[in-house]
Amino acid sequence: MTDPLSAAVPLSLADGPLFGLPLPELWFALVFAVLGTFLFLDGFDFGVGVLFATRGTDGEREQLLAAIGPFWDGNEVWLVVFGGMLFAVFPEVYATLFSRHYLLMFAILGGLILRGLAPEMYEQRHDEAWQRRWGQAFVVGSIASPFFLGVFVGNWLFGVDGMASIASLLVGLAVVSLTVVDGAAYLGVKTRGDVRLETRSFGYLAQVVYLLAAVAALVVGSRSAAHVDLFSLPTLGLLGVTVVLAGGYVAASRAERHYLAFAAVAGQVYGLVALVATLLFPLVDPVTGLEISDAIVSTLPLNLSSIGAALLLPLVVSYFVVLYSAFSGPVDEGESYG
Repeated sequence: MTDPLSAAVPLSLADGPLFGLPLPELWFALVFAVLGTFLFLDGFDFGVGVLFATRGTDGEREQLLAAIGPFWDGNEVWLVVFGGMLFAVFPEVYATLFSRHYLLMFAILGGLILRGLAPEMYEQRHDEAWQRRWGQAFVVGSIASPFFLGVFVGNWLFGVDGMASIASLLVGLAVVSLTVVDGAAYLGVKTRGDVRLETRSFGYLAQVVYLLAAVAALVVGSRSAAHVDLFSLPTLGLLGVTVVLAGGYVAASRAERHYLAFAAVAGQVYGLVALVATLLFPLVDPVTGLEISDAIVSTLPLNLSSIGAALLLPLVVSYFVVLYSAFSGPVDEGESYG
């Protein structure tokens, strides 16, 4: 009699997918889930960087830098994980997508470098002109990084084979706006007093801009991208959930339920990425017409990558749990980044 467990496990990693799982589709979902994690976690760093421009005193600016100081460089790990996963399981998509948009890749990296370098330089000298210049650089990097990332995602979604389109520029605007909402919600958790109250109003404004820009991008992009079906049930469902979460963010923030407001923003971020994945599926690169089943690597490397992800991702998640636990709690005015 055959042991059911041994029958479920392939005799060789090259014989078939592990445990008969739909690994291509699962990896497609995982790649976008990791992208969403980066956009959410580094998104509040970007948003705080944008809101840095609204602060009028040295104490408030230092408070904002201290709020993200322990986290921003760790949050960028998820962008590396996204790129690594795309390369590991969809290498042809990685090659064609990144080569088509290599200037955008450099723009994203340039924004990230500027965003990371500026706070360090800001703290080196307590000279008004010096700190003003590096403070401005911090804001520019915090806007440029999510904007160019949004343009890249828009090009990917709408199959743009050039630098940008009107639709992808609108996606860039939407992503910047969403990071401001994310940053305002994060500061609701991490700060008190005037900073919390005043940045909250910018969050409300950015929430409206995000909804308008996202809808405009979908309407404009759908005219040139036949695979983008705005009226499918999943698309309408995700759009409806996003509107509900936007209202939930505003209501929770006004009720001083800041963790709930932050969770509502997280739902919107993952909802945006889920919408992109839903509109693409089963395509993984509209320009080349590659579908998931065509672009995925062969069985053996796919199974090995799946085993590696199952072992490593829990470790990465555990690290972030420890990191955020160690630096939990609000940051008071007067605390410094250094």
